[in-house]
Amino acid sequence: MLNLISQQQLEQYCATRSGEVRVGAAVRLPKLQLDLTEQLAQAKADGCRFVLLGVPEDIGPRANLGQPGANAGWQAFLSKFLNLQSNDFIAANAILLLGAIACDDLQQRAENADINLLRQLVDELDTRLDTVAQAIFSAGLLPMVIGGGHNNSYPLLKALSTVSQKRVNSANLDPHSDFRPLEGRHSGNGFSYAHHAGYLQHYFVLGLHELKNSAATLAQLHQAKAEYCSYQRIFVRQELSYQQALEQCIDFVVQGDGDIGIEVDTDSISLMPVSAFTNCGISVQSAEQFVYQLARLPRSRYLHLAEAAPAQHPAGLSAGLNEAGQVLCALVFAFIQGKQHQAQAI
Repeated sequence: MLNLISQQQLEQYCATRSGEVRVGAAVRLPKLQLDLTEQLAQAKADGCRFVLLGVPEDIGPRANLGQPGANAGWQAFLSKFLNLQSNDFIAANAILLLGAIACDDLQQRAENADINLLRQLVDELDTRLDTVAQAIFSAGLLPMVIGGGHNNSYPLLKALSTVSQKRVNSANLDPHSDFRPLEGRHSGNGFSYAHHAGYLQHYFVLGLHELKNSAATLAQLHQAKAEYCSYQRIFVRQELSYQQALEQCIDFVVQGDGDIGIEVDTDSISLMPVSAFTNCGISVQSAEQFVYQLARLPRSRYLHLAEAAPAQHPAGLSAGLNEAGQVLCALVFAFIQGKQHQAQAI
């Protein structure tokens, strides 16, 4: 269910340079002899606040008739993040690099699978991620979940709702609402499944593309009393600024007393190598602002970065790993800084 990262695996990603300390040398690693609950409790006792968790799969996007490659997002992130400088701007020793959800067997079964089997495999993946996420939330830690498709929003929302015993809220930076019909699990219906099951209450989509969501999907959003502010409204018609739209999103998801999930479909970022490429998206800086401002909210409990697919880069896999890795690092750092600044304000 979970592949813990070892010191040997860590060293495969880390470069060294005399006189410098990289993040990879400062993060905490799991104690392999302990079970998951004990590991997380020990990490919390040792001063950890954040947990890095990978989901190396592309079954969800493929089950949604999308492009493959999201299984490499976690690898892209690790290769860049672990080689950043550890300094006063990041409390690297407050991060537990836990490992990744076991996906290899599911990925193998997904080879040449038909749509029905793919959706069945996503359902199996839901169970694995839900179990691990519940353990992290129960330990009072903040998961940063990276890689895979946006199908993984559903088990995260389910886990947070189960642990908190309340319906949760979600802010999603995404050109798609991912509120497609309940037709079997895939990357396009994580939020509709979460709403239908009673885990999701206030849901806001920032940057929704007006022509990339079906009339039926928009009707379902309206029926669920969800809200959105479209890309066209902000950047084309300029009816409000991006900051005003972000504040509208924040005002919506702080309603009630439920915890808040921060969701970023990296499809929202222009020219990002992803499962559904776009050159009509937002900048990396705008995505960082989304994450940072939401992370400052005391009730925001996780960051989920989905859909990065390095192999989809037009210049090839190597370029995709480089670009996707840098963007994912920037968004993780924005979350950590937002939480650090939230703590200082309290």
